[in-house]
Amino acid sequence: MLSVVIVLLLGLGYAFWPRAVLVDTGLVQRGPMRVTIDEEAKTRVRDAYVVSAPVAGRLLRVSVEPGDTVQQGQSTIARMLPVNPPALDIRSREEGKALVSSAEASLWMAQAELDKSLADRDLAAEALRRARSLRSEGLLSQASLDEAQRNYSAADAALRGARSAISQREAELATARARLISFSNSLVAGADEATGDAAQTIPINAPVTGQVLRVMQESETIVPAGTPLIEVGDITNDLEILVELLSTDAVRVSPGDRVSIVKWGGEEEINGVVERVEPWGFTKYSALGVEEQRVNALIQFTDPVERRAGLGHGYRVEVRIVVWETGDALIVPSSALFREADSWSVFVVEGGRVRRVPVEAGHNNGLQAEILEGLVEGQQVVLYPAPSLEDGRRVARRSVR
Repeated sequence: MLSVVIVLLLGLGYAFWPRAVLVDTGLVQRGPMRVTIDEEAKTRVRDAYVVSAPVAGRLLRVSVEPGDTVQQGQSTIARMLPVNPPALDIRSREEGKALVSSAEASLWMAQAELDKSLADRDLAAEALRRARSLRSEGLLSQASLDEAQRNYSAADAALRGARSAISQREAELATARARLISFSNSLVAGADEATGDAAQTIPINAPVTGQVLRVMQESETIVPAGTPLIEVGDITNDLEILVELLSTDAVRVSPGDRVSIVKWGGEEEINGVVERVEPWGFTKYSALGVEEQRVNALIQFTDPVERRAGLGHGYRVEVRIVVWETGDALIVPSSALFREADSWSVFVVEGGRVRRVPVEAGHNNGLQAEILEGLVEGQQVVLYPAPSLEDGRRVARRSVR
């Protein structure tokens, strides 16, 4: 009976004996550390040129395609024709015919007036010749000679006026005939214009050496002046990165900060540098509908072009802007830190038990924290300490199988 009681007491003692708490541990060590601001971004051509229609007219089918290389002022990227006249209705056509008939009649009248002026000038010239001959013989007065001279000058001026009237009437006739040009007539006259070989074709040349980024209007159509047609830019030498930073992060970023470009599609990281942080912020809503203040920052590539081969305009990348870094810091995993009042503390594992140690923390990048005071290299600390963990509690390292 006594043996049974002893066994029960031993069993109860074992059951209620404090057991070691299983914890994850990390190591305090020295090494390089950096703090970065990570954001999604996109590439863009700094100076992208949108080529627009210079005049209203008919755009011929665009033959260039996105990715084609063009030369400034030499490569023709589009061709246009002057806008076609509107089709004439019956009333407009009849009015035009009447104007042509009126202009033809005016031209005939002007021609008749010219013939009359020629005859009057010839008669006045003969009268002036006779007057000069009689005056030289003393048979005619000076006043009569002057009268003959005036008549000749008046007849000559009338002749010049008649010739000018002929030119005016011819121009009026051409204008009247032009009113009869309709849409169908222009198509017949320009049957070869569809191929862009007509003399009236307006060439549109590339404004910059680079590549065609996109074609906004490919098919042949009628466009008003100013319609965007093609976008051209230099992807090779003029590519940059635009990142929208939270305004609270933007104040920590300065021009010249080093940048790592990752997850862009290549196997290696690409290096860059912050060129400019814009001073103007704007409101943007996140995917969860949260209102955020964002600020644009521009990043320039510092690696050779060959390292980013394949990147184009509007591609997605991820950037890590380095706002602080050092080559020798005392580092502890960020998950080991916990707040106690207004200070940071950690649990240090010593002899199978934990000891709470207040620490002074410096920079923190979310994974690692810089320790300025309180720990030494090589110590073991508890990761993710539970609220129930107390100073002096026995612990054991958790093993993952």
